[in-house]
Amino acid sequence: MSATTTTAPARADAPRTVLGRSNRHWLLVGLGLVFALALPWFVYPPVAMDIAAWALFAVALDLLLGYAGLLSFGHAAFWGGSAYVAGLAALQWGLPFPLAALLGAAFAMALAYPIGLLSVRRTGIYFAMVTLAFAQMLFFVVNQWRGVTGGENGLQGVPRSFFGIEAVETDAFWFYYAALPLILLGMWFAWRVVHSPFGRVLVATRDNPARARALGYDVDRYRVLVFVLSAGLAGLAGGLFAISHGFVSLQEVSWQTSGKVVLITVLGGIGTLWGAVVGAVIIVLLEDTLASSGFEGIGIITGSVFILVVLLFRRGVWGTVTDLLASRRGRGRPTEDSVAAEDGEGPTS
Repeated sequence: MSATTTTAPARADAPRTVLGRSNRHWLLVGLGLVFALALPWFVYPPVAMDIAAWALFAVALDLLLGYAGLLSFGHAAFWGGSAYVAGLAALQWGLPFPLAALLGAAFAMALAYPIGLLSVRRTGIYFAMVTLAFAQMLFFVVNQWRGVTGGENGLQGVPRSFFGIEAVETDAFWFYYAALPLILLGMWFAWRVVHSPFGRVLVATRDNPARARALGYDVDRYRVLVFVLSAGLAGLAGGLFAISHGFVSLQEVSWQTSGKVVLITVLGGIGTLWGAVVGAVIIVLLEDTLASSGFEGIGIITGSVFILVVLLFRRGVWGTVTDLLASRRGRGRPTEDSVAAEDGEGPTS
């Protein structure tokens, strides 16, 4: 009788726990969609598009860093390489921008496969340096191949063709809404990867690769695959970013771009996905505000903000906030703690 009495409440609480988690998840998704749809009404539409593109870029890096434990300093190769391919496809072949951006993403994935095969044999700072070296090689190729890439002048006059719809092609406001489904699709794909069995194995390879190998998982194979998927999402973001601006510059393949996306990801919170969006909003709006005011030391301010966040919010803005909410909601209820932690979109490192 006593055993029955103690176990019955646990069974009764389980459905409510799952239901509460599901409700919080869908509420968060709904608020995110409302934010995305309302964004160009409150900020300049090209800036809204920059936020969306950088958010997807940071989500792509977080997929690699937060869930596979691999820090890449060369992701600008995929963002920028896709930007050039998408720009050339729109400029030379007249492809509608969704097809051009998807072609750029495919190029980024094809480029990432051999780089991943050579890079994932290393971890930590060695992996970061190898990816940076490959990105610098691409930077050199783009800079020297002036007949195709324009060299230091970049690609100018990239059109925003969209199946003959003039409003989208000429108005940044409508272009944002035409490009938003691709951004949201990329974010949904990242979320789906994280919450799949593949994502669980990724976390295992991050936390204890030796044990994952002992269980029969090919750790290098999983890492190469997530590296390629991350590159594809970064390429999709880079292609949309380039077409939105109407030009592609060497800045897109520079190491500063790789550093900026790392800053955004760490600022928002590693291993959360939502943190990448928060970090992109903070950095892009901060840079735009400072640039509009004529302030020249933008790097000093963004660097100072990054230092403050690292010191005060050890798990990033989003990670720290979700931890605080989880601790308050689950005080004295361990089951709720674990469920609330997952509402931050997955495991954190």
